[in-house]
Amino acid sequence: MRSVKVYEEAWPLHTPFVISRGSRSEAGVVVVEIEEDGVKGVGECTPYPRYGESLASVMAQIMTLVPALQTGLSREALQQRLPAGAARNAIDSALWSLEAAARQTSLPVVVGVTLPASVVTAQTVVIGEPEQMAASAKALYEAGARLLKVKLDDHLITERMVAIRSAVPAATLIVDANESWHPEGLAARCQLLADLGVAMLEQPLPADDDAALKNFIHPLPICADESCHTRESLAGLAGSYDMVNIKLDKTGGLTEALALAEDARAQGFSLMLGCMLCTSRAINAALPLVNQVSFADLDGPTWLAVDVSPALNFTSGTLHL
Repeated sequence: MRSVKVYEEAWPLHTPFVISRGSRSEAGVVVVEIEEDGVKGVGECTPYPRYGESLASVMAQIMTLVPALQTGLSREALQQRLPAGAARNAIDSALWSLEAAARQTSLPVVVGVTLPASVVTAQTVVIGEPEQMAASAKALYEAGARLLKVKLDDHLITERMVAIRSAVPAATLIVDANESWHPEGLAARCQLLADLGVAMLEQPLPADDDAALKNFIHPLPICADESCHTRESLAGLAGSYDMVNIKLDKTGGLTEALALAEDARAQGFSLMLGCMLCTSRAINAALPLVNQVSFADLDGPTWLAVDVSPALNFTSGTLHL
């Protein structure tokens, strides 16, 4: 008989995280611990209001499966018992963690991958005044970050991006609009970003407006985030997107994320690996995917005032493995 613990945690941020949907000052996560024969596995998820999730709703979803988990619910059976989302991710991650611990090895070894010594990760520049964002980008670059992810809303696009590019002429820039733009004027904005040497644009339009992305030749790659959750999303993305952002909290865990990565690549999509505001536990669960992606955006734990222990080793723009 397994023992199962489910609980919430709140992790304060050292700096407010500001995107087009608003500002956050802490990361609220749900943790699942599964222990069997003296061996423990741990999984973490971050409920996301954009997908109708809250700490309470995710806790409730997980609690419905505690009896089944206690009596040996498998990872394969889990995929049918819960929909894709944060709740399934916390359980899926805990089951992977449990398997690795039982085998006395690491998760990448269980999955069959060898990790590099380090991973370049994007460092996020949150929304602010143009001068403020430029100063933030410069500080990150001077600290060592070479890949910067710029958050934008629907205002001051040119002013912000010109200021940032002037401040960090050599940095690789990717832009995330978090669904805040409109089809009108989109092609011109994409051309502006391409002219500034931006490497990729993430989810410019609301997911319901994806069709507008088919109406012009993309001068830079466009990546689906909110529009791509699982393999079932892929059919609707062809012709609109060039890349998909895989996040375990969207796929419902590594099990589906690995399958999504395989199918997306087979269909010609490039990959990005992302995260929510989270602790190192959540990044650990996603590491088996890093070798497949063009961009890794794994800086969630770097926003925390204090990370979980043991923590992954981050320096500005690099995750050291």
